[in-house]
Amino acid sequence: MKTLKSEQQLNDLIKTENVVTVFSADWCPDCRVIEPVLPEIEEAYPDFTFIEVDRDQFIDLCQTYDVFGIPSFIAFKDGKEAGRFVSKDRKSKDEITAFMDEVSG
Repeated sequence: MKTLKSEQQLNDLIKTENVVTVFSADWCPDCRVIEPVLPEIEEAYPDFTFIEVDRDQFIDLCQTYDVFGIPSFIAFKDGKEAGRFVSKDRKSKDEITAFMDEVSG
């Protein structure tokens, strides 16, 4: 998974690729719970580029996309938002996979 370096990087990727943003933070226990399954999920959806967005480093981006809880996921296809799985609740592997099935269909 790539780590977001700049807002411009994200904007460029959204224009040219299918992207899933994974909003997270080092201090987030729910983010650490799903961390071990993310590589498997990423491998199962090769049509998407997965980008980790550090919530603390990109707080303005969180506000732009109305991300008020982490971990959260927003998918982009063809330059537009294709779906979001955004809440403050803990996410399971099955829930993330169901979200990815929905946005990749």
